[in-house]
Amino acid sequence: MIELLSQCCEEFLVYISSVRSLSENTVTGYRQDLLHLLEFLGNERKLGEVTLDDLRACIGNLSKKKYSVTSINRFIAAVRGVFSYAKRFGYIEKNPSQELKTLRGPKHLPKFMTQTEVDDICAQPGNKPLLWMARDKALFEMLYSSGCRVSEMADLKFSDFTSDYTSAVVTGKGKKDRRVYFEEDARKALAEYLRERRERFPMHEKDGASPVENVFINQKGTALTPHGIEFIVKRYSGMEGTGRQISPHAFRHTFATQMLNGGADIRVVQEMLGHSSISTTQRYTHVTMERLKQVYEQAFPHSGKKD
Repeated sequence: MIELLSQCCEEFLVYISSVRSLSENTVTGYRQDLLHLLEFLGNERKLGEVTLDDLRACIGNLSKKKYSVTSINRFIAAVRGVFSYAKRFGYIEKNPSQELKTLRGPKHLPKFMTQTEVDDICAQPGNKPLLWMARDKALFEMLYSSGCRVSEMADLKFSDFTSDYTSAVVTGKGKKDRRVYFEEDARKALAEYLRERRERFPMHEKDGASPVENVFINQKGTALTPHGIEFIVKRYSGMEGTGRQISPHAFRHTFATQMLNGGADIRVVQEMLGHSSISTTQRYTHVTMERLKQVYEQAFPHSGKKD
């Protein structure tokens, strides 16, 4: 029977990683949040002795340290998670986190690119070949065409594709599989990259090891990591490129926005993005509505503009 809060936190982290299959980034974030809790309450604090006031005091401490609303709300989610777990498995009789309220903060709309900006970033590898032109162009086109997360694109393997490269099955959050699609520009860019890849790495092997199955590799012939993809995108969108710094996730946001602007059903977009909740996808309807509002205010003669 678990008695200490520290023991329960560690068991909970194993549970969300192995049983619930949450992403590595989510588990790492929860681990950091629970470390804050243990630092404040002490490693020897008994699980059943933690009160709602203790948790509120810990949140107040984070606020004093100037933690953002987003960071504090993630901390609250981690605390709720670990105490709900403890209650579920009978380690405590009463859940002290049940009455914790998340903080209200400013709503941030997903950042997306206009079509001109998408065309600009996709053209950058050809205009300013900073790294590996064919690979980078294919990477950008495929991120935009599919709406994949950066981790999904890094994990993409040849065996995931259909024979004509029009679609692939990717594994998203919660280890859920879904099919994503690639339009003609993406397929052409991919074909050019794969031709160059075969020339550079004929066997796709290193020191007799098994072939590198990942589609996107670095210039040493090993699989690109999510951080590697982030570096590539930042390089081309920084001062040497477009001058408007973006993240790989901006391609995903833009894909979703374009799909909804084009009349796609929100449930279809939810499926293509791999969202477990429709409310997550609905953020993009706010983006499109905000854009419509901006166009209206700029174009309508009684929009408040003065001659």
